[in-house]
Amino acid sequence: MKRAHLLVVAATVSTVGWGTVLPYQYAYAADTRGWGGLVAASASSLFSIGALVAAPLSGRLADRHSPVRVAVLTRLAAVLVALSLIVAGTPLTFLAGMLALGLAVTAGTPAQQVLVLRWVEADQRRRVFALMFSGQALGMAIGAFAAGHLVDLRRTDGMTSAFLVAALGFLLAAAFLVAAGWHAPRAEQVSDLEPVEEGVGTMEIVRLILASPALRWTALITVTLALGFYAQFESGLPAYAITVLGTPAQTVGTAAAVNCVVIIVLQMLVVRFTAKRSAPSLLVVVGSIWVFSWVLLASASQLPGDASLVFIAVYGIFGIGETMYAPVLNPLTASLAPAGMVGTTLGFFAALQTGVSAAGPLLAGLALGAGQAGLFVVAHLLISAVAVYAAWRLRALLRRPQAAGGAVPAAVGDASGASAADAERQAEVALAS
Repeated sequence: MKRAHLLVVAATVSTVGWGTVLPYQYAYAADTRGWGGLVAASASSLFSIGALVAAPLSGRLADRHSPVRVAVLTRLAAVLVALSLIVAGTPLTFLAGMLALGLAVTAGTPAQQVLVLRWVEADQRRRVFALMFSGQALGMAIGAFAAGHLVDLRRTDGMTSAFLVAALGFLLAAAFLVAAGWHAPRAEQVSDLEPVEEGVGTMEIVRLILASPALRWTALITVTLALGFYAQFESGLPAYAITVLGTPAQTVGTAAAVNCVVIIVLQMLVVRFTAKRSAPSLLVVVGSIWVFSWVLLASASQLPGDASLVFIAVYGIFGIGETMYAPVLNPLTASLAPAGMVGTTLGFFAALQTGVSAAGPLLAGLALGAGQAGLFVVAHLLISAVAVYAAWRLRALLRRPQAAGGAVPAAVGDASGASAADAERQAEVALAS
């Protein structure tokens, strides 16, 4: 588990650096540099586009080459990009830098996930993914807090310290990844499954992944759960709170802090409690929590005196769902991936999440800008309900693996009498060992 702990630390310090930049880059571009809201919004969109492009490509690289090398090189690339933003003196160079940062920051994620699958026993993977998620939440919170004392948006060089801290965080992450892979046998660094052929195109890869009914349902779960919360975490929900509920801006910061605290405090407890439960069953619970949270948010408009308290509670309840979502979805996706395509599949699903998250602010802007706050809430409630249905269908499919069109490993079908969670763990061993 020593290597797994180093992976957790690498994920944490990486987000400490990014956390110093994320909360302030919009105001820096729009106001401090005087480039306007269009450039600032475009920078955020280009970051998401870079992430969308990078995730499937880096996943494929992790299947074909050493995941350690891919993860380290992408973190080093992020160091150079963060430093380049210090000297980005025009809108064009800043936009190019944000696009490159999206590429570099996201490119290392599928490789690190593959390393968890290579280095961690099947019955410990949920715990390690949970630790990584908690570490990332903690790192982001520490970075954002530290940046509040470092960033000065009244000066054109007021973000220099934040960019330097970001570069340092990515550099330390690369160092921890090197330490994790140091002297690791080659069999532990490179997949022993035959990778997908070099000549196979992107569309063919997507077709191979989505040929599995189980992965199709998982893709729908991924999209709906991401759209039902993560896509609105930083924009839609705060905008709803401020413009519709009339809550102070400080309330949004308090709600985000409560969300992080809930994740950090409950993550390991929830992982232990859910260890014997199947992944699809837990995703049904996550979707149900999303539905309840949107219902609770809708009630806040009828309780003007308590709207701020309800909004904070909604973020805390979402955090409970996140403690199940984060450690479950990636191992489940990997267990269903076609042979030799674990990294590619994880990258493809990461791209789905990123694409949905990039579209989320646009959807929120259209609905709230048109004064359709009720439509905003109802639409996301229905999206979350679709996630519940998709997770339920996936659970039913994995309980009768013959119907999965041969995509579910034989280990699942041979697990007669075993629980669904045991069957999934056998599938993970079959595909990732």
